[in-house]
Amino acid sequence: MKSFLYRIVAIASIAIVISGCTKQLIEDPKSSLTPQYFNTAQGFQSGLDAAYAGNRNLWGSESLMTMTVPGTDEFKSGGGGNSNFNIYSSSYDSSSGFLSGVWNPCYTFINTCNGVIDNGAKVTGLDANTIRQKVAEAKFLRANYYFLLVRFFGPVTLSKNFISEPSTSADRAPIADVYNFIVQDLKDAIAALPASPTQNGVLPGKATAAAASHLLAKVYLTRAYSSAKQPDDFQNAYNTAKGLIDNVAALNLGLLPDFGSVYAEGNEANKEVLWSVQHTSNLTYNAISNELNFHYVMGYENFPGLVRSMTYGRPYARVQLTSWLANVCFADKTNDTRYYKTFQSVWLSNSADKIPKVNGVPKYALGDTAIYMPGVDVTNAKINASRYLLVPPRNYTLQLYPTMTKYQDTRRAGINDPSVRPVIVYRLAETYLLAAEAAFNLGDNVNAAKYINVVRERAAYPTGNTAAMTITPAQITLDYILDERARELCGEQTRWLDLVRTNKLIERVKLYNPDAAPNIQERHILRPIPQSQIDRIITGPKYPQNNGF
Repeated sequence: MKSFLYRIVAIASIAIVISGCTKQLIEDPKSSLTPQYFNTAQGFQSGLDAAYAGNRNLWGSESLMTMTVPGTDEFKSGGGGNSNFNIYSSSYDSSSGFLSGVWNPCYTFINTCNGVIDNGAKVTGLDANTIRQKVAEAKFLRANYYFLLVRFFGPVTLSKNFISEPSTSADRAPIADVYNFIVQDLKDAIAALPASPTQNGVLPGKATAAAASHLLAKVYLTRAYSSAKQPDDFQNAYNTAKGLIDNVAALNLGLLPDFGSVYAEGNEANKEVLWSVQHTSNLTYNAISNELNFHYVMGYENFPGLVRSMTYGRPYARVQLTSWLANVCFADKTNDTRYYKTFQSVWLSNSADKIPKVNGVPKYALGDTAIYMPGVDVTNAKINASRYLLVPPRNYTLQLYPTMTKYQDTRRAGINDPSVRPVIVYRLAETYLLAAEAAFNLGDNVNAAKYINVVRERAAYPTGNTAAMTITPAQITLDYILDERARELCGEQTRWLDLVRTNKLIERVKLYNPDAAPNIQERHILRPIPQSQIDRIITGPKYPQNNGF
């Protein structure tokens, strides 16, 4: 076991070097790892395991959450939020650790993937079909890492092969080259991966053709809006998403009847989930913990009748929903059940000592309602007459607002411990929304409405009032599609990327996020290259920074 872990760490060390280390960080890895190690069955599998594990540095980390959730139309700063990414303040620059917290792991594990892919033809001790599948898994993972990088940073270094020697020079490839590389990786992966995550004993978190098809549709759709667009990108996005949707029965996939059960604890391997990142309680393997269960939790423990608990979570209060999300996007809280299945509305008293008293008599009992957020407005008279703290949207504060519950973990080891729940990255509901967006861009509002209605009508459960949730082709606009993505995928670490993809970031932040609106500028549609990366390039041309940083 020690040998296995040591080699994984060595792989990571090499890859950080190739992304451009300064001299004092250059290491000679030959004593612990040589490229020939990948040629053994053990080394080949260890490399692939490390490439999977690298996703824990991203999906569950505060870095990726900060770069995808706040500073959008959906979420703004909570009481524990930062003032740079969240509101695009003057302190938002290339020195942020959140940037390197995404950049470095991506390149570390791209190189690990390269080691697996490059050495597949040389591996001994494994049959050809096993090798082919594992190479395909590495290509799926590599495509994921590059897709994050190109969307955040634009032109990036394109490392196609395993590098075992340090380098202090690097350049940035055009985004067209990066996208072409991603597309080819995913095509190769689809041809060799198991068909479905729910069949033939595929372990949770493993790459499948279904997940790769979903990602390929998203890649085509994203490229179609970019300067690297190809004439058939929207059509390819539509065909790829539709192909997956048309085959869900054969793949034993499908939308769950109840939106609320998609993120239920212990149900992360349900048939709607296409790909997830697995976490573990063993810190030896968890370089970065899954802290998503902290970031959305408001400061409930600061209010009467409540103390910190396993049930209600550790209140980091990094982000809170915007007024637009609460009141406009989720305006229909009667027919659309997703608001109340996404946000917590009631907190029951868990501390007798903190229950307020009137003339020495507790206002309510232990286990009674301490805070209620109905999600709609109520009169001041009703607020004043309430025994508990009654909070309509107009009275939300930096510490008092609905907690998003998708990542809550009541089974963690201790009250202040992070989560070990898997993080759902791709799910089938988004495939329908990708198909709808592609159809809209092809001028096909009929099919755009059809695919959106599948998602919306599921959201009527258990009322069954699907007629009230059905929309017509005439209602479809790009803004409507973005609204629907917010209702369905709220807080799922897609929003900043969605708004950038559709060229709507600046417009919608100015409209719906008053904290960030005064500061956001054109330069913010890309993240700055981490300063640490620029400083590491000491040979040849300087590493270019994105405009405005």
